[in-house]
Amino acid sequence: MKNQLIHQTSCYDCGPTSITNAMRFLFEREEIPPVLLKHIWTMGLDAYADGGEPGKAGTSKASMRYMAAWFECFAEKCGFPLKATFLDMEFAAIQSGSLAWRCLERGGCAVVRVWHGKTGHYVLVTEKVSDAVVGLFDPFAEEIEPCEDYWPVSGAPDRKNREVRVEVLNRTDGTHYAMGALERREVLLLWRTDQ
Repeated sequence: MKNQLIHQTSCYDCGPTSITNAMRFLFEREEIPPVLLKHIWTMGLDAYADGGEPGKAGTSKASMRYMAAWFECFAEKCGFPLKATFLDMEFAAIQSGSLAWRCLERGGCAVVRVWHGKTGHYVLVTEKVSDAVVGLFDPFAEEIEPCEDYWPVSGAPDRKNREVRVEVLNRTDGTHYAMGALERREVLLLWRTDQ
């Protein structure tokens, strides 16, 4: 049975929520091992806010990179049909010909760090709608006003709640849903190896 995608529980857990949503998107409920979920939530929320509060700066880039390595090890040692690749800097692009684009074309997904207001935020990109638009699930539950750059989507709770223009996603500024400057970019690609 396929799960619907979920919203984050606090203002800080977009990272582990988006990775959990990736597992929900890729696998049937019965296929997801509990240890996978345990590690997602154990490794996330590792960043400290300026005031020293643990978890209040969400999930770090180091944690995302480590999760990719852990997923690879888990898949190899336990025979779980998952492939994970972490991309950053100039390699973290979602556009025609990129590694992320090929991942989407084969039915995979991408946990992507984007701008959400004045903060970094993780979302799950789940599909290539066209060469100019991707579908994604934003785990931050809020109503948005449609605009020419992104708009809400209803009726697809197991895949997406937004569509965003690819051009916006790849922008280097702090526009809503832009990945921003190259040195801040992060993309965690996930796909099944048995399909």
